[in-house]
Amino acid sequence: MQDIFMKATADSIFEVAFGVDLDILSGSNEEGVRFSCAFDDSDELTYRRLVDMSWKIKKYLNIGAEAKLKKNIKVIDNFVYKVIKTKTEQMQKSKDEFLLKKEDLLLRFMQISDRDPKYFRDIIINFVLAGKVPVATTMTWFIYILCKHPEVQDKIAQDIKQAMNITEDITNVTDFEARLHEDMLDKMQYLHAALAEILRLYPSLPLDPKMCFSDDVLPDGCFVKKGDMIAYLPYAMGRMKFIWGEDALEFKPERWLDHHGCFHSESPFKFTTFQAGPRTCLGREFAYRQMKILSSILLGCYVFKLSDENKVPRYRTTINIQVDGPLNICVSARSGLHNP
Repeated sequence: MQDIFMKATADSIFEVAFGVDLDILSGSNEEGVRFSCAFDDSDELTYRRLVDMSWKIKKYLNIGAEAKLKKNIKVIDNFVYKVIKTKTEQMQKSKDEFLLKKEDLLLRFMQISDRDPKYFRDIIINFVLAGKVPVATTMTWFIYILCKHPEVQDKIAQDIKQAMNITEDITNVTDFEARLHEDMLDKMQYLHAALAEILRLYPSLPLDPKMCFSDDVLPDGCFVKKGDMIAYLPYAMGRMKFIWGEDALEFKPERWLDHHGCFHSESPFKFTTFQAGPRTCLGREFAYRQMKILSSILLGCYVFKLSDENKVPRYRTTINIQVDGPLNICVSARSGLHNP
């Protein structure tokens, strides 16, 4: 499932943000597949620098993990600069400014800012970092936990159908997808609660370090110097009983619902998955939207079960909290669905 979600979110973010059809999910774009693999490997190799004290030496000598990272970055840069070149040529040829502005986010950046290609390369990398892996890993853990809690999975499916006002059986996925509209997503309160709950237990960024720009004193009186690194752990905080109560380790979407069954958010200083204050994640609503769309179609049409009920997934050491190795799932059509 994680591999499928990684490919799907890569296709999605490139289509929305850059107007590029990667088509990694089907595997037809070999160049896109190479980029995606290089990007995922670089994610893991970069994270290793936090625990490898010799990484600068390896980088200087171009050996080991740093040599591999350098090769991956070259693959990433070649692909991204090709996208930028294509967009630049598109801008120069286009005569319809209005239509051009509506095209994609990258074109909008390129129109309002006359920068060198490296600036736009950094924009693309940031969008991919935010829109690809975090959503894919969250959806992977979401499916895994729902397999462990089939009653919640069924309740979410019912919530989706109620929001979409579906009373009869849908015979195929295409019909189901055609009925899904933007305003329906806001009505899926239980689904939203379940997604928030999975982000509490499995935050896409489990460790969040910050660098101190100047000398300062923290609220508890601790003095920090310029250049010091301070890290907080959303993964640990999401499981602390003194923050979330005695049932902190339980997957319980109901904790996010009021007595009317409506979703209520927690303080970002308590629910730190999307950070807080000036550093609040700008892509939070986009991420929820993307996950709701994926969840609506998948859970509205299919039932998920673990291939091995006794297997406990292990964590892969990367910037994001990924599953180490494959997460094999048995998928079957929900009642009434044909041609799954």
